[in-house]
Amino acid sequence: MTADLRIAWILTRGSDRREWWRISLTALGALLATGFALAAITVAAVSGQVSVPFAHGLLNQPGQRVGVVVTLLLLLVPVLGLLGQCARIGAVHRDRRMAGLRLAGASPWQVRRICALESAFTCLAGSAGGAVVFAAILSGHGHTPPPRAWTAYVMVVLVVPVLAALVSVVALRRVIASPLGRVRRARPDRDRRGRPVALPVTVALIVVPACLAALRGSRQGAVSVPLLVFAVVILTGAGAVWLAGATASFMGRRLTARAKSPAVLIAAGRLADDPWAAARTHAALLLVTVVGVGFVGVRDVLLDVLHGRAGSLGEGLAFYTTGIDLTGAAVLVALAIGLLAVAVGTAESVAGRRRGLAAQVAAGVPRAVLDRALLLETALPLAPSVLLAGVGGMAVHLGYAALVAPGHVPSALPLLVPVAVYAACLLAAATSLPLLRRTAHPAELRFT
Repeated sequence: MTADLRIAWILTRGSDRREWWRISLTALGALLATGFALAAITVAAVSGQVSVPFAHGLLNQPGQRVGVVVTLLLLLVPVLGLLGQCARIGAVHRDRRMAGLRLAGASPWQVRRICALESAFTCLAGSAGGAVVFAAILSGHGHTPPPRAWTAYVMVVLVVPVLAALVSVVALRRVIASPLGRVRRARPDRDRRGRPVALPVTVALIVVPACLAALRGSRQGAVSVPLLVFAVVILTGAGAVWLAGATASFMGRRLTARAKSPAVLIAAGRLADDPWAAARTHAALLLVTVVGVGFVGVRDVLLDVLHGRAGSLGEGLAFYTTGIDLTGAAVLVALAIGLLAVAVGTAESVAGRRRGLAAQVAAGVPRAVLDRALLLETALPLAPSVLLAGVGGMAVHLGYAALVAPGHVPSALPLLVPVAVYAACLLAAATSLPLLRRTAHPAELRFT
């Protein structure tokens, strides 16, 4: 283990300029994870009823602070997904180093462990930077947390790199470094058969208990709305993720046999080769889309109800609107992280196929065709998944309106969210086009 740590440190220090953006994204992800965790600890460290001069009294009551803490912790999920994507693309970019380690006698598992430790070193720098920024913000506002909070702060700075290393190990579990300098992913047929079954079973284990608890509450006269919303969001999000993989597989097979456009044929071949790549890349984003559509609809209903009862509210109107705005800000942050993960995942796809792309360019395929094929790989499987995510979010919107404000006229504004997310995904994928033009160069064929 000591030797692996030393090698990982040497490789991290020896990273060239072409890897600065991967290291920067990894450090940024660690900084965000540290910031969210430290903010959650700071809010949770406040005890009893207090008077906080922020957020119009939203943090004064213990019950309200619990909701803020849960929201901050949920933001860690897309951040960890981003760190996993960065670990995968990092392994692909360093395949020659990995091949050298294999030639020196390292096992595939040892190589993956060294790559995970490299991510841990970068994340340690990012988490330390996040802690410094957070401490500066606290001191600037004159807030001094209790001693137990400082202990938790130190634990967060140390735990975030450990979590990043674990996420990297999971993300790299199918990456195999060859001594001949080639990185590939082994996808046994049994895994392809098991994925369509494993996902619904996992979702059922989460959704069924939530539905049973909600139904039990309805027998007692009080339907558990949060549990029902949670069940709908998880079920729709998982269905959208499964639909992305299923659509990619179906379109890959059909378009390979029938398409005549070169760009469509190239994209279809990629989708048929790895249909679940889209599901892995878009999983967090599709779940955020369901939440975003539902939130925009629920926000419209809540604002309508609050303005109608402005004279009989226990707190000022700003108290409620601040909570709604903070929730919307959390959704936007999660959406931005999800889009960043899509951009990184697309770049990982380009980097992993750079020799194949170089061979296509050498054979005379125009670069414009490769550009269109890259965008089609994102556009084709994502369209039905985003549509399903929008349907699930609208179900949350309409259900909440029926329970809280039966006379409320549903707004069409939530329908714009899937369109905006789809366009943003295509723009995120388009950020890899410059990388594609640099990568798809016949000079890459020298290393095959």
